[in-house]
Amino acid sequence: MVDPDSELAAQLRFDVPHAARIWNYWMGGKDNFQADRAAGDAVVQVYPEIALMALESRQFLIRVVRFLAAEAGIRQFLDIGTGLPTMQNTHEVAQQVAPESRIVYVDNDPMVLVHARALLTNSSAEGQTDYVHADYHEPELILAEAAKTLDFSEPVAVMFMGVMGYEPDLDVVRSIVGRVMDSVAPGSHLVLWDGTDTTPAVVEGANKLAESGGVPYILRSPDQLAGCFEGLTMVDPGLAPITQWHAEDPAAEHIDAYGAVARKP
Repeated sequence: MVDPDSELAAQLRFDVPHAARIWNYWMGGKDNFQADRAAGDAVVQVYPEIALMALESRQFLIRVVRFLAAEAGIRQFLDIGTGLPTMQNTHEVAQQVAPESRIVYVDNDPMVLVHARALLTNSSAEGQTDYVHADYHEPELILAEAAKTLDFSEPVAVMFMGVMGYEPDLDVVRSIVGRVMDSVAPGSHLVLWDGTDTTPAVVEGANKLAESGGVPYILRSPDQLAGCFEGLTMVDPGLAPITQWHAEDPAAEHIDAYGAVARKP
């Protein structure tokens, strides 16, 4: 029998910058190669805050998942665009608060899938963790596969964490989010953050990423991101820099990345 992970590994190119590995590099991880580090360094030279953004994005995820599990009573999480596993992944945070939590991770990256099979496993006996290999442009497929683990008659937290910039058309982004949220129960929550075009330096950083061979990433304005939450009720403080969403330090540093949590009525 052919090992599916060996087939996936054969698809990997280590000489071409890879989005998930570049992000891993910025976060201080070890799952990256010279091409990834070169592309990452090109961005850092003009926008050194990118490393802080990477680290703060994980802190935002931790705060959001804790809030949803502890205060909103959510027990199901659909994390779309997972990226490479790192510290304090969604299932670890959720199951620490509520051991019975069920989590489905979604990504279309073969490298992520190989790591996910090894590392994204239950941290509690009562919970369940699974992985769907799919592209976020296929929401119906994602929902069908996730339904094998999640009960869509009950509330679900749908998470798009720093991934929607890979789709250049904002209308397509809103369509993807809307199609998923239309399929989940009332009381479900949408979590979305993304990089924003709020300073010239971050825009130059995005340009350097594309010039260095990385997959281009589209930065949007906070107002454009806010349109993804249409029809939902924002949780306080609404759309805000990710460093300031439920932060312990109210004077947390501003960053060119905005996020929000919103409830489906």
